[in-house]
Amino acid sequence: MADDPQKALEDFLKKIQEWYAADYRGFATLFDTAIANVVPYPEGTKPEVRQDWRGKKIKDLCDFFREWYEWDWKAKPNEGLYYIEKFSWINYENDYGMVFVTCGAGREMMYEFTKVQGLQADYPGTEGQQLIDIWKAELGSRMDDFSTGPWATFNDFFVRDLKDDKRRPIDAEDDNSVVVAPTDCVINMIVDELTAETPIPVKTVTMNVKQLLADSEYHRKFIPSKDENGDPVPGGTAVSCILLPDTYHWYHSPVAGEVVEAHDDIGGVLYGMRDFPGLLNKGNVGYGFDYEMFDDFRRGYVIFRTTFKDPLGKEHETFVGMVTVGLNSIGSVNFLPEFRNPKKPVQVTKGQKVGNFKYGGSLNILLFEYGRFPALQVYMGQRIGTLEKRDRTEKLFVHPHHSQARRRLFTAP
Repeated sequence: MADDPQKALEDFLKKIQEWYAADYRGFATLFDTAIANVVPYPEGTKPEVRQDWRGKKIKDLCDFFREWYEWDWKAKPNEGLYYIEKFSWINYENDYGMVFVTCGAGREMMYEFTKVQGLQADYPGTEGQQLIDIWKAELGSRMDDFSTGPWATFNDFFVRDLKDDKRRPIDAEDDNSVVVAPTDCVINMIVDELTAETPIPVKTVTMNVKQLLADSEYHRKFIPSKDENGDPVPGGTAVSCILLPDTYHWYHSPVAGEVVEAHDDIGGVLYGMRDFPGLLNKGNVGYGFDYEMFDDFRRGYVIFRTTFKDPLGKEHETFVGMVTVGLNSIGSVNFLPEFRNPKKPVQVTKGQKVGNFKYGGSLNILLFEYGRFPALQVYMGQRIGTLEKRDRTEKLFVHPHHSQARRRLFTAP
């Protein structure tokens, strides 16, 4: 694929037209079948996210991708989500649409388009600098925490670092029993007593622990087991930490100790939520939806081994998992070199940088063994959130934090 994003776009559009003409890997068959079974978007859908795919042809798909690529991201930097939602009407409540975007050439198409978008965000030039200026203006005083650049590309800006005097203080650096937030985040949900089948809300998809950890043997640390006496031990806890698009996008170690296993190269689909618009509008992201066909997507994971002393001075060993998730245009899960599939344990300090996500909003899921992380515990006077202007809340939070931050029961996918 060409390094010039505009040339890459033209190559991409030419390629999918050729795929359609040749029915490459069933591309034409699956696209036409998906379109033939499109379900109309619901009444009351906001005008800015309407897209009627009924009766559309391959030329219409190409025109849509071109419009998506060329949307005025300088004037409307937060409206990229609209195009994701517009595209999602292809597979909205549509099994054939789900197959099209998650399998074969359709899945390959979405990866190719994501690469084109990545080139756009990585390409040096005046457009990227203009976009940086717009984001800086919109961030306002929140930019005071960050370095002043310069940045060669928009993605360089997106993973901007904190100023030295604004680096987040690491609480209780010498007390390994204290877990710290891996990044600036919204705590979205807690699931207790995990089982091998417990679905964990991951953005808008449910996956169990074994799937999250790509079949790693360490998944057994977080599901029911037996102790040394043969007595049953329940499963552990999962905590979801959402990174918002306009906040700090590096993630750090939540504990001190050593990384015993890590992978940043777990592939998977980027698109394919059966009811993506409904999930956004209902403010109940990830709960009560069936994603049986959609069992993995782009992510990485890190397993930490740590030891801590209880108040009586007795030492304990435990494992903590951190799953880094990318979805919908977020194909980059970037670990620092020492954490990319290490062959032996790597020492890590609490708060040490592990990696970053480039453009988009993503999340970390923290996994704890049974009984090790009973609840969020905050000292008086510590930050628990910020008061927001309504337009930022409506654009970024989409309400799930109001309805999910409590213990819930889940149904199997």
